[in-house]
Amino acid sequence: MSTAREIEEAIRSLPASERDKLLHNLPGLFPELAGDPEWERIIKDKRQRPALSRVLDEAESEFGRNPDSFPKMTDQDFLA
Repeated sequence: MSTAREIEEAIRSLPASERDKLLHNLPGLFPELAGDPEWERIIKDKRQRPALSRVLDEAESEFGRNPDSFPKMTDQDFLA
């Protein structure tokens, strides 16, 4: 069995086209990288989170009072 370091070295040695194929297949290898199912799980979780709810309520209230105090977001803000 290869170690993570050996796997990393093997990936780095691949041609760019093969790394690109691997990149697109990673969510299948690592389901935790597939964001949508993970967000669905979080959204459907019915546990109460009073501290989080309080923070979100406060932010929503502040946005209602002063929307210009929040920075405008663009697509570029979501790129790594």
